[in-house]
Amino acid sequence: MHLLLSPEAAAAPQRPPYYCSGVDGVKLTTLAQSGGCAAKYSAARLETLLRGFVPVEAENLLIGLDPADDAAVYRLDGERALVFTLDFFPPVVDDPWDFGAIAAVNALNDVFAMGGVPLLALSIAAFPEDLPTEVLGAVFAGAAERVREAGALLAGGHTIRDVEPKYGLAVVGTVHPDAIWSKAGARPGDALYLTKPLGTGLVLHAAREGRGRADWTDAAIRQMKELNRDAADALRPFSPNAATDVTGFGLFGHAHEMADRSGVALRLDSGAFPALDGALELAAAGVRTGGDRRNREFAGPRVHAPGLPEELAALGYDAQTAGGLLVSLAAEKGAVLEAAFAARGLFLRRIGAVEAGTGVLVD
Repeated sequence: MHLLLSPEAAAAPQRPPYYCSGVDGVKLTTLAQSGGCAAKYSAARLETLLRGFVPVEAENLLIGLDPADDAAVYRLDGERALVFTLDFFPPVVDDPWDFGAIAAVNALNDVFAMGGVPLLALSIAAFPEDLPTEVLGAVFAGAAERVREAGALLAGGHTIRDVEPKYGLAVVGTVHPDAIWSKAGARPGDALYLTKPLGTGLVLHAAREGRGRADWTDAAIRQMKELNRDAADALRPFSPNAATDVTGFGLFGHAHEMADRSGVALRLDSGAFPALDGALELAAAGVRTGGDRRNREFAGPRVHAPGLPEELAALGYDAQTAGGLLVSLAAEKGAVLEAAFAARGLFLRRIGAVEAGTGVLVD
């Protein structure tokens, strides 16, 4: 392990003067086969791969691989449990500062999705050796800024040589053992909410192809740099029954996981799906990412959506990077929750309800 930034730089990283879509002619996305959470390994293959890879029985391992969730949780004592996660991926944008910030947010958000608070982060980095050192420095600085905003420390990491750039974090946080948010607690009668619009994969893939509009891309990048910290803080007093962050498996994939883990059906109102500017237009024009096909293979057999317009289906299967929280909580708490988010100026959209049954039902 080695320190990535000097203490002074880690304490107050500043966006460098070479902030642009590329540095010295380098466009990071051209070095990647796929970017952001669209690079995730197929969820269907993961299920097969990890079947049987369950740790030996350990009573203090509260959440591990059986069933898997957004992070592992290990109980230290009656008041404290560790939340541990890692996440990394190839560039989803060209600007190195933004790439570092987005990758950091995506990893930190796993801790917030479990109801926890991040404490410590370590970088996981792989870069071509001929990339300018300024590029790497900007990636690390962008990540350090987000880690600090999350209330945690970026303490070091590990960097290797690779032809395809990759960056992310391993993050440790804490949560009370009785206040863990998992995917497994949704109950019939619950209301379902999203805390960020959908469509990051569609918008950014279109940008890489020279389609779409610059303001659509800028808005998607701003959203991906937003931590789920404030949303989690607003949600915490309401004790949600289940929560997860919507990332590489798309809304439908993560909804399927919540329904399956909880033994319920999730009924989604497609007319209420929040979309980033341009996302539906691009979907209607045929824009798709590689994650779309893999997510349909994974969740499609469990998603019942007769008559759903294809652009809304594409939005539901779109792989998100640093997406918002999908939340299930008692419906009677909904009005107060909506007021609490509105008072803080935070985005929130009710998109459905939980009922008895199985699968994901899309109206």
